[in-house]
Amino acid sequence: MELTPERLVAQLDQEPLRPAYLIAGPEPLRVLEAADAVRAAARAQGIGEREVFEAEGNQREPDWNALSASFRAPSLFASRRLLELRLPSGKPGKEGAEVIADFCADPPHDATLLITAGEWSKQHGGKWSEAVGRIGHLCVAWAIKPHELPEWIERRLRQRGLRADRDAVQSLADRVEGNLLAAAQEVDKLALLSDGETLTVERMQALVADAARFDVFRVLDAAMNGQGAQVSRMLAGLRAEGEAVPALLGMVVMELQRTAALARVSARGGNLSSEFKAQRIWDSKQPMYRRALQRHDARRWEALLVQAGRVDRMAKGREAGDAWVALERLLLAVAEPRALRLLAVAAH
Repeated sequence: MELTPERLVAQLDQEPLRPAYLIAGPEPLRVLEAADAVRAAARAQGIGEREVFEAEGNQREPDWNALSASFRAPSLFASRRLLELRLPSGKPGKEGAEVIADFCADPPHDATLLITAGEWSKQHGGKWSEAVGRIGHLCVAWAIKPHELPEWIERRLRQRGLRADRDAVQSLADRVEGNLLAAAQEVDKLALLSDGETLTVERMQALVADAARFDVFRVLDAAMNGQGAQVSRMLAGLRAEGEAVPALLGMVVMELQRTAALARVSARGGNLSSEFKAQRIWDSKQPMYRRALQRHDARRWEALLVQAGRVDRMAKGREAGDAWVALERLLLAVAEPRALRLLAVAAH
């Protein structure tokens, strides 16, 4: 049976850990929190050993032989293990599907398999996902629709011990513009600042920073997530608010340097997970970087860094050109490979 992430969390409190879980969908926050709930349940039930399998470097798939061997190998350090398989595309391929189906046909007594995927549709499923469903749970984190967002926010407020009237909830929904991570952050902030009274629209507006505000962090997230239209809209908002390009460039350059470093590790077949840790990139942010790395290779990320230097010189009057236009073209190129031609135009 297919469960929602919220239903899965409730189910974990009512039963022993099952042999397998598949958590997939286009909403990263819901996938992350459902997977975290499985990890927490595993710890609560005495599972102290954890192995993670995912594609590394130039590989497009995890090491299926290593995963299969781990299924059969007894635990060295604990009586039970949590084995995590990360499939960003949601497609294990023929070999992977067989490995997963074999696990489900005769699951080891000392292992629980947690599969997470960033994409999902009816075409993604198959005998392997049906096999997971027979011995465990299939949980799909569909994107929250606009009309569902107020209910999602209200439920999250209740979980944090907060109450809000309908208009206040709708006000917050309007502010976050469908961004669940922003909504979650604002609810957490409200939990710290609220005095326990029911939140009205006026009180909500007084306590909550405008999550739809056009700030550099959201511009960068939009660029890295490939959302070119949002990049242009947000930059226009920043410019209208009187921001200066040099004030934004520090974060832009830092993000490009970080991604270029990840791309170099990936290009030489290195351990991307280790580099994420070295760069202190949270698990919830890693899918965004992985998507960005699929759009550009290491050489192109270096070229984008060079373009950031040109923007800086324009902003300081050391090179001819409109720094705002150049910054927009740079971030659009980050978001959309086809926008790279804009950089070529700007260079002439």
